[in-house]
Amino acid sequence: MLEQENAVTPADSADGVARINRRDDLLSTVEVAEEYRFNVGTLRYWRHRGYGPASFARGRKVVYRRCEVEAWIAEQEQLTRRGGTTDA
Repeated sequence: MLEQENAVTPADSADGVARINRRDDLLSTVEVAEEYRFNVGTLRYWRHRGYGPASFARGRKVVYRRCEVEAWIAEQEQLTRRGGTTDA
């Protein structure tokens, strides 16, 4: 399964350099906070409350799949989006 998570495909390469598929990257709480501009405490609180992007324990560390974080953000955008429509 780990091999599938980090599968390298030709589409992932740029200038002949293979890149690991970013969709299944595992991110720590700190990495999610830094990359997506969340407060670490907020992420911990959301996990405690059962809210926020899906996460799981890997050993003693909490990790998030990049694709889950991005899907959760997209879902929040759809739920809270206002304006920008041309429908009358």
